[in-house]
Amino acid sequence: MATDAYDVLIIGGGISASVFASNYVKNNFNARIAIIEAGRGLGGRSSTRFSSRFIGWKLNHGSPNFNICNIKKNKKLSNFINELLDENIIKFDDSDLIIMNQENKLNIINNFDFSKGNVFISSSSMSELSSNIIKLNNLRNQIDFYFKTLIVSLEFNKDHWILISKNGKKFKSNYLVCSSNLILHKRSKEIFNINQIPLRSSIPENKDKKIDSILNIINNQKYIPRLSFLIYTHANYTYKDQYAKNFRYFILNNYLENKYKFERIIFQYQLDRSLGIVIHTKNKELINSYLNNNKEDELKKEILLKFNQLFKDSPYINYLSDYKDISIMRWRASQPLGPGVPESLQFCKAYQIGFCGDWFAEEGFGRIEGAILSALKLSNKFRF
Repeated sequence: MATDAYDVLIIGGGISASVFASNYVKNNFNARIAIIEAGRGLGGRSSTRFSSRFIGWKLNHGSPNFNICNIKKNKKLSNFINELLDENIIKFDDSDLIIMNQENKLNIINNFDFSKGNVFISSSSMSELSSNIIKLNNLRNQIDFYFKTLIVSLEFNKDHWILISKNGKKFKSNYLVCSSNLILHKRSKEIFNINQIPLRSSIPENKDKKIDSILNIINNQKYIPRLSFLIYTHANYTYKDQYAKNFRYFILNNYLENKYKFERIIFQYQLDRSLGIVIHTKNKELINSYLNNNKEDELKKEILLKFNQLFKDSPYINYLSDYKDISIMRWRASQPLGPGVPESLQFCKAYQIGFCGDWFAEEGFGRIEGAILSALKLSNKFRF
């Protein structure tokens, strides 16, 4: 079996992986890096669906934008965000964010948890945000990419790591970065059909206090499972009020979320000015119906019915009677809940392994801000 050798291997291809890889290459000119991602491309939970059926359609079906609250307090974070702005990789997002309540009062607000501070959006798409962050500093093509590659086995051998993917590909590296915590979490046993958490298999208990601590904290974290319903509308479907900005966000309060089973609804203009709609839900009944009943057509009818009931008296949204298609996206992991990992556990010198992601106890825990901040900090801790 041929082995691909690198200085650093990164498991996971989300925002934190992209920020770490880009910043690390910037400061370490000779490093060879590979990003290994189980999905079809970069982005993680900040992903975009590029339709092969409907040419030109791009639907941000994960995090549609991101907010930064800590920009004035952290110079490193501030410099990074300003660099993205200067390079036109991101821009300020001034789209409407509307909270819906049971009295049908629709309020445009600016203090929602995901809108506090400065709110940004990718100048292209959210998946391309990760790619563009990498392109900033990958000028000599030092970063390789392996998509649809799921790591199932890890081994630390004295001074290097050996990784093997589900499809049998073998990797070797001096250092390892986990931007996804799947291989640290007990849910990996069910997903991989194995008996022990992959990182625990490679580093037995009581061998390293840092590894024991981070595994303990991670396995006390839980995740919010979600489904996204992606609606491709016909060209004649428009807003009632002729809203012109590219995005519009509707957030349901707790009462309406319980009643209609939706968490938020994002409207996105396409290149031809058609309206794409992404409905997010964390409702267990809808998720179980999708996973267990295998009745997608019935589920799509239910979604359309609830959508029209919700917006029945809306001054903004028209009745949706027909559409090109509805596709369903299941999130294997979503926002972390529970204890955050302290920064002191971010790098383990003895095993040449580092960790980054929104699951660290940063101010941006559970958000893109936390993922960016942890990646910037880790990239400065890695030195060889």
